[in-house]
Amino acid sequence: MTNPSLLILPGDGIGPEVMAEVRKIIDWYGDKRGLVFDVSEGLVGGCSYDAHGTPLTDETMEKAQSVDAVLLGAVGGPKYDDLDFSVKPERGLLRLRKEMDLYANLRPAQCFDALADFSSLKKDVVAGLDIMIVRELTSGIYFGEPRGIFEEGNERVGINTQRYTESEIERVARSAFELARKRNNKVCSMEKANVMESGILWRAVVSEVHEKEYPDVELSHMYADAGAMQLCRWPKQFDVIVTDNLFGDLLSDAAAMLTGSLGMLPSASLGAPMANGRPKALYEPVHGSAPDIAGQGKANPIACILSFAMALRYSFDMGAEADRLEAAVEKVLADGVRTADLLGEEGVTPVSTSEMGDAIVAALDSSL
Repeated sequence: MTNPSLLILPGDGIGPEVMAEVRKIIDWYGDKRGLVFDVSEGLVGGCSYDAHGTPLTDETMEKAQSVDAVLLGAVGGPKYDDLDFSVKPERGLLRLRKEMDLYANLRPAQCFDALADFSSLKKDVVAGLDIMIVRELTSGIYFGEPRGIFEEGNERVGINTQRYTESEIERVARSAFELARKRNNKVCSMEKANVMESGILWRAVVSEVHEKEYPDVELSHMYADAGAMQLCRWPKQFDVIVTDNLFGDLLSDAAAMLTGSLGMLPSASLGAPMANGRPKALYEPVHGSAPDIAGQGKANPIACILSFAMALRYSFDMGAEADRLEAAVEKVLADGVRTADLLGEEGVTPVSTSEMGDAIVAALDSSL
């Protein structure tokens, strides 16, 4: 039997630093659990532009299509701000998502008990929070045509088009319902059906998929602006939220901050099943490249490590090992080990990026 294959794309800024800690975890699974991964590495984003004049080469794109999963660090930085839009670092990530057809973006918002005081909300509102936002990722206003900046009379006009097909809505709705069946069997669909025709279609199609295929799952609908308010008021009312590309971008970032730090949050982008039955998949931390702290050992690697835990669960069918890794992270946090983004409490142990990785490996050792 062949080993599962993984393409690692560290990217820019703190990406290489946090990815180095994931490599420790991967090595631990090979040494201590006999779970060996065939790991290859490539460039994406600004570092790829520096080396090849493009944020993603055709060769790297081809490799991403052939492996079981892709794990990405972060892309971008101020040194690339003046590049033409077509070669900005972020275009490499968008190309991966588009050509791999990664239409369902899974953004968990989980608040570990040890970090409840870091949230901007009251502890009783966020303690124990565990929700999943499923964001449609390959259509909607970020991809719709026509788009651009045009001259109209004596002024410029910026145009973006919100466009969804029935099939695009159906497949992301199925992803949300399938996830809900493995969680608390509850989905809330969010759109703006009161003012947008695409929202009317979204609500209708999600309802049809629910009625025909998932009547056992509880379904509710909410306008996206009201959903944002409810996320701030009482987020634990939700389990799985499914929404479009634009609203998903906004709502998942809002939900992220409920947990106290962007350095804690992973994500998965899933597509259609491959020949082996597993979905095409890209995993990445929610945080950006944080160029202001790059190379200083201050970055929190937990989001990237938890992204690998999501890969264990969704790409490699290793749910028990994903649980083991998540429990190791929780133990380290409960022991008061903190990177720079999580300082502020008395009695905590400040650690560097590398030391946090070492602490999680030690917690994995203690799990055996």
